[in-house]
Amino acid sequence: MVSAQLASGNLDNSFNALMVSGGGENGQEQNGGTGTTFLGWKDLPIELLLRILSVAGDDRMVIVASGVCTGWRDALGWGVTSLSFSWCQDHMNELLMSLAHKFTKLQVLSLRQIKPQVEDSAVEAVANYCHDLRELDLSRSFRLSDRSLYALAHGCLHLTRLNISGCSNFSDAALVYLTSQCRNLKCLNLCGCVRAASDRALQAIARNCGQLQSLNLGWCDTVTDWGVTRLASGCPELRAVDLCGCVLITDESVVALANGCPHLRSLGLYYCQNITDRAMYSLAANSRIRSKGMSWGTAESSGRRSRDDRDGLSNLNISQCTALTPPAVQAVCDSFPALHTCPERHSLIISGCLSLTAVHCACALHPHRAGRAMLSNHAY
Repeated sequence: MVSAQLASGNLDNSFNALMVSGGGENGQEQNGGTGTTFLGWKDLPIELLLRILSVAGDDRMVIVASGVCTGWRDALGWGVTSLSFSWCQDHMNELLMSLAHKFTKLQVLSLRQIKPQVEDSAVEAVANYCHDLRELDLSRSFRLSDRSLYALAHGCLHLTRLNISGCSNFSDAALVYLTSQCRNLKCLNLCGCVRAASDRALQAIARNCGQLQSLNLGWCDTVTDWGVTRLASGCPELRAVDLCGCVLITDESVVALANGCPHLRSLGLYYCQNITDRAMYSLAANSRIRSKGMSWGTAESSGRRSRDDRDGLSNLNISQCTALTPPAVQAVCDSFPALHTCPERHSLIISGCLSLTAVHCACALHPHRAGRAMLSNHAY
């Protein structure tokens, strides 16, 4: 962690260099004859300070600057809305506890860690002061307990994105309570939360978080069709669902998502070996392109990517789903032009399924379409 003394020295050196380059004498700079004199960093106008720090793009510098003086601390507390502590290799917990009260207007906070550092006390401090928080990344916070989720439920009611992947100590009771308070969640990552991500929790998410657009349930191996079907009925806005490693689910889950989530763009079914052709045909039958009687040819003839191409399934991972047959998977590929098996845009992932090597996207038959599609993507 950068020492305050060293950081202060760096700031002073930088300021002196700035004044000399600007033509000032004796470390002072006269502002165009207006009588305004900058004697040091502390005299910088707040607007200029925020501009300098935003251009620097270094969250460590923001933290150092907040300790220069009370004026800077207050200004940064009101002006800084996004911070990442992912650079902090040691003492992240202590740093958070000492800084939470300074940055009360934070809306985005990343605490992603290489090694576990953050404890419940730091999350409670964030929840006590950062009531405007919208996005929070707590991934790999192995030391956290239910205390953290209860604190967030009480203090951060406006959360829209929450990543608690790998937090294996959370219980489903705490997650249920969190969803009852944080009803604006749109993106929730529960990958590896084997205790929290239960059918009971999915029922609560469906009941409380109707705006949810993305849910990662990777390797939550207690999830069953019962929970996923309720999720699909309560969260029709879902765009991305990852069920990789959810070994108990069957075709019923995929059918429910195909029927209940018309905006679904990404579906992960890696290692869901109970999935059969019925699930694939359900996805194909519910494709927006097929329901409107459209085809690749009619979409292409319009001279642009169709809206249905943008709205339909664009990513499907069925690796290790060994019960699937080529005709069923080909039906899905044909129904969603955004699904590709070609190397340039590999979005239909079938690794580990040797029987599916014959499945191909339209680009295999018409290579020029792949090039045009890639150019279209770059235009965005």
